[in-house]
Amino acid sequence: MQTPAAEPAAPTDSPAAERTVPGRIVAAWALWDWGSAAFNAVVTTFVFAVYLTSGGFGAPAHVSALLGWSLAAAGVLIALLAPVTGMRADRASRRTLWLGVNTGIVVLTMALLFVVKPEPGYLWLGLLLLAAGNVFFEFASVNYNAMLAQVSTPRTIGRVSGFGWGMGYLGGIVLLLVVYLGFIAPEVGLFGVTAEDGLNVRVAMLVAAAWFGLSAIPVLRAVRDKPRAAPVPRIGFFASYRELGRRIALLWREHRPVLGFLLASAVFRDGLAGVFTFGGVLAAGTFGFGADTVLLFAIAANVVAGISTVVVGLLDDRIGSRTVIIAALIGLVVSGLAVFLLHDAGATAFWVFGLALCMFVGPAQSASRSYLQHHMPAGREGEVYGLYATTGRAVSFLAPTAFALAVTLGGAQYWGVIGLVVVLVAGLVLLLALTPQERTATRR
Repeated sequence: MQTPAAEPAAPTDSPAAERTVPGRIVAAWALWDWGSAAFNAVVTTFVFAVYLTSGGFGAPAHVSALLGWSLAAAGVLIALLAPVTGMRADRASRRTLWLGVNTGIVVLTMALLFVVKPEPGYLWLGLLLLAAGNVFFEFASVNYNAMLAQVSTPRTIGRVSGFGWGMGYLGGIVLLLVVYLGFIAPEVGLFGVTAEDGLNVRVAMLVAAAWFGLSAIPVLRAVRDKPRAAPVPRIGFFASYRELGRRIALLWREHRPVLGFLLASAVFRDGLAGVFTFGGVLAAGTFGFGADTVLLFAIAANVVAGISTVVVGLLDDRIGSRTVIIAALIGLVVSGLAVFLLHDAGATAFWVFGLALCMFVGPAQSASRSYLQHHMPAGREGEVYGLYATTGRAVSFLAPTAFALAVTLGGAQYWGVIGLVVVLVAGLVLLLALTPQERTATRR
């Protein structure tokens, strides 16, 4: 497929098959993924979100509901704004600039979490900062993902994408261990920090902010914005939505498989998110894991996911992203059914098949990014990755709803696994329905 003449010219840094990318550039890019675990793992999943719902801010059920609503509102903003911000970054050829701006705002919100004491009067500040961090993190991710074309060649997209995802998992493991062993677990942690007034968690937020900020510096220095070969007229913010509508219509006419993949990936990516979201719940509630064992399992899960993502990323470039995604989804369905059928077999069964689930999650996520890059209309990376973020947010209710419905109908927690499997199968069916397309990234 050729890029239509009406589209803006591609940036001068578009990859060509014969060029090479220095390893230091790839490493600098992947360090952003390594640092982003500070927000994903420490802030939104295992530390600050747990701290916010622990009882100091009000009744846990009430606070959890408010947390859910605030993150839902953030998701709406992301869905509305991500494609336009990505498109505008494409037009101005300022991906690195906006990656820096959005990452800086995320780091600032993380650092400000230090002032959120475990008192009801600080609840809304904590919720606002958490929601804002989510919005700007997704904006930063759009620009970061769009850089994949600049830090890889058509022959290395899969392995570079896998390396980035793997670095994210491994960075999460290292930082979680630092935070847990340095501040959360001991009665008196590093620098004499204790749990009084939630100081251990609040200081951990400063550590996480510094971790992310420092990890983002290399890519901002290594990957420079380059001007387009031809100038692109500026358009106003609201006019951007009209332009976006025109671009989506053009995608429908000229690159329909890209839109089809956005839909299919939105479904199965929500299933992938559900595996991690409900994995700890199932470990504790169905297989009898204690709190300390759940943490050990979480670390092991990230290790397995990180290593498998890096290794399978090497295969991605040989056998194709679509094949990797299909194989990973089949592996997830089989492992999920094993967890369901062996729910009475004890902790060993979950250690084996729960980690098998995690082994397939990372490769599916990474290959989705590289598949999209392979079939990306030239010069529209930010826009399409913005749509990638939007479609994912638009169906983010699927896995939680399927899990809850399955538990309700089945009458036991382990039935929730069937709900997740159904979502994964639906995504797999939608993917299989797409006609395999010739790669277009090599034609830049």
